[in-house]
Amino acid sequence: MINVTVAAVAQEVKKRKLLMDGAFGTYYGQLYDTAELPELANMKYPERVLQIHKEYIKAGARILRTNTFATNTYALHLSWEEVRENLKAGYRLAKEAAEDAKSEDKEPGRADGKAVYVAADIGQSAHYQQAGREQLSEEYVRICQTFLDEGAELFVFETFSDLEDIRDALTLIGDKAFVIVQFSVNQFGYSQSGLSVGKLASLANSIKEIDAIGLNCGVGPGHMKQMFKKLNISGEKILTALPNAGYPHVVSNRMIFDHHNVVYFADKVGEIAKEGADIIGGCCGTTPEYIRAMHERVSFAREEKETAARKADDENLLKKDHSFFAGKGGKKLIAVELAPPLGSNDENLMDAAHLLQKSGVDVLTFPDSPSGRTRADSVLMAEKVARETGMCVMPHICCRDKNAIAMRSQLLGAHINHIYNFLVVTGDPVPGMARSSVKSVFNFDSVGLMRIISDMNGEQFGENPVCYGGAINQNRRNLEVEIGRVMKKLDAGATFFLTQPVSTKESADRLRIIKQETGARILCGIMPFVSLKNALFMKNEMTGIDVNDEVLARYRADMTREEGEAAGIKLAKEMMALTDDFADGYYFSFPFNRVGMLEKILSE
Repeated sequence: MINVTVAAVAQEVKKRKLLMDGAFGTYYGQLYDTAELPELANMKYPERVLQIHKEYIKAGARILRTNTFATNTYALHLSWEEVRENLKAGYRLAKEAAEDAKSEDKEPGRADGKAVYVAADIGQSAHYQQAGREQLSEEYVRICQTFLDEGAELFVFETFSDLEDIRDALTLIGDKAFVIVQFSVNQFGYSQSGLSVGKLASLANSIKEIDAIGLNCGVGPGHMKQMFKKLNISGEKILTALPNAGYPHVVSNRMIFDHHNVVYFADKVGEIAKEGADIIGGCCGTTPEYIRAMHERVSFAREEKETAARKADDENLLKKDHSFFAGKGGKKLIAVELAPPLGSNDENLMDAAHLLQKSGVDVLTFPDSPSGRTRADSVLMAEKVARETGMCVMPHICCRDKNAIAMRSQLLGAHINHIYNFLVVTGDPVPGMARSSVKSVFNFDSVGLMRIISDMNGEQFGENPVCYGGAINQNRRNLEVEIGRVMKKLDAGATFFLTQPVSTKESADRLRIIKQETGARILCGIMPFVSLKNALFMKNEMTGIDVNDEVLARYRADMTREEGEAAGIKLAKEMMALTDDFADGYYFSFPFNRVGMLEKILSE
């Protein structure tokens, strides 16, 4: 059965636009001059919370957000039981304010005498690196369940940079409540996860549990108006816009907003409403004065939406397929890794590339400073090899060394130079001894970077989208976790996977399970060890590579180079036979770039 509030809000928005309240936190700090998180007041100073809610209602707000934006165990440093009590108190205070307003209907000071809706307010936690996404996802589910138990019929997820942490929470809510999701972007239209306004809106638009999509925080009304035009929502989704009062200046480590722009703010938000915003309000820096100004100056009458502006601009594009899969049919694909040099001499790598030129290899791949050791740039190395050999190339790009701006810049440069295939990996950490002088970036993991590339395929690359894939570590202790990672990468647009080297039957069997569970296109990793020393190094020094005693027994310390390579060739052929029933191809990594072994491996 459809929830009463879900139906009521949907019906009312069809008739007129709705006004949401303004900032709770900044207004609370202005009134009480405290650096303490305002969410703590739900338990310590409930009369203050009630007072602010009532001020917003009197100013004209029709949707009231609970004072629970940062009510979670990470921000408040409280136990879950204490957080749950805070959530319940926050919801009950907002509900009390709305009920009081209803009883005061038509009295002086009452804005319009219409019903006030209470929204359970949930903000994005900034602690995902500390907590881990799985733990955060579980906490969001618990938060939503608490609100549902209190009778919440309207939810606002605000200031989010993507949707990953709340997918399970959205599933939990289902059609039990009206759900608003609002993203925060910078002046250039990108969130902290590196996703554009258009991509964020497209992702949210595809989720049936979300009823309304919009922007809040991050920018003032002028910039939000520019960003709003890029939302491009299709269908029946409702649009929301809650900009900041403007841009603050910092005084004694506190953000201070000037409040001289109330009329300007109201007029600008009114312009956003004309662009199609159905629900408007204010974020950081706004006060009841701002809400009152919007209530008085903005036209809330319903206007016809521009349907053309609601269509996604990345649909029905005539796209060219530049991927190394193009035209290959059911052929098992062959990828060969060439490690860029540690120094500036690339003679050995170029010799290897030219040797492979007539070998039937489908793509050459170039790792991005593996093990956190500086090597020649993978993209530049790939570009040179492609230019000199004409072969299809695929640089690896990892998240360790660059932020979203640098990665986008690198991808644009690669595309200009006709590089259309990438392996996207999170990347190895910087070695411990170097961490005092070299810092990792890790703004996001491989899934986050894949979403950025997907976004760029729609916005920048147009008719020439890039093809990208991910890595599989079939030797991870918990195989279910790895299967979950593969599914997330598939959802983020990955079209193929390269695996860790397969050296044992157990490793092959685990990959077979991943294939059966996910249906992913898999190129099995093959590493033909060339000596006992080489095999021992891989076993003891490289994570994710499974080298057991049976493999080591194939090698002797006194083997000649030819004998060592012959043992490696035999191992490679056996692993290919073990995976032939499910592998879509093979990904060869030759120790010391000994690519001459490939011909013997592929021969009958």
